[in-house]
Amino acid sequence: MSENGTSNIIRSDRLAGTVALVTGGGNGIGAAVARRLASGGARVVLADVDDAAGKDVADAIGGTFVHCDVSRLEDNRAAVAAVVERYGRLDLAFLNAGIVSRCGLGEDFDIARYRAAMGVNLDGVVFGVHAAIPAMLASGGGTIVATASMAGIVGIPEDPIYAANKHAVVGLVRSLGPELASLGIKVQGLCPSFADTAILGDEGKAMLERIGFPILDVSAVADAFFQLLDSDGTGECWFVIPGRDSEPFSFRRAPGPRQPGDA
Repeated sequence: MSENGTSNIIRSDRLAGTVALVTGGGNGIGAAVARRLASGGARVVLADVDDAAGKDVADAIGGTFVHCDVSRLEDNRAAVAAVVERYGRLDLAFLNAGIVSRCGLGEDFDIARYRAAMGVNLDGVVFGVHAAIPAMLASGGGTIVATASMAGIVGIPEDPIYAANKHAVVGLVRSLGPELASLGIKVQGLCPSFADTAILGDEGKAMLERIGFPILDVSAVADAFFQLLDSDGTGECWFVIPGRDSEPFSFRRAPGPRQPGDA
């Protein structure tokens, strides 16, 4: 149970007094969500490898900054420990940090870029969940939101490594939802299309503008974040696409095995 005596599954209308950790909170989607969490009364801890940007956002919203390389298990554990030491609990973890790989699997394959992308985009979510669960159980439950991508739902020929780790995050969210629900922990995935953040880069933004593909404002992604926060579901992956209302993506049921005698 939270401090105000209500269920510890976090909702946008009862943020006051709750404690949130936001990875990749120094800019883009993480910073936008952190600002809105703080405006609702949440106590927010920003985690990032960019110390200057993270501290700036934390100072602006009256929050706390911790340096955290999410690709390192010990950094995730240390970040959660810092949250609990400072505020005594953890109610919401927004596992948002992400990078692009910018390498393919042909002659342009770069093992360092591959390891870095998998480390941040996949390990960062796995390690973040692992670190957050004990703290949330001690707090009576909570909510975990992981930033995946539409690249976790469709193929992205331009960056197959990015698509691979984002597909893995989608699979993780869908698998963890039922498992953690029994512990009072809700898990949701956020799957935006191309958003106007540093991860897109000047070259990517120019290319999308050239072909007329609409780019999401980070405020639209933050809107979707609070929609999924207020939903009653778990293990869902919410798409965020320009011009469409955000909702959980409907995955087609996989065919089951045939039994002897089936038509």
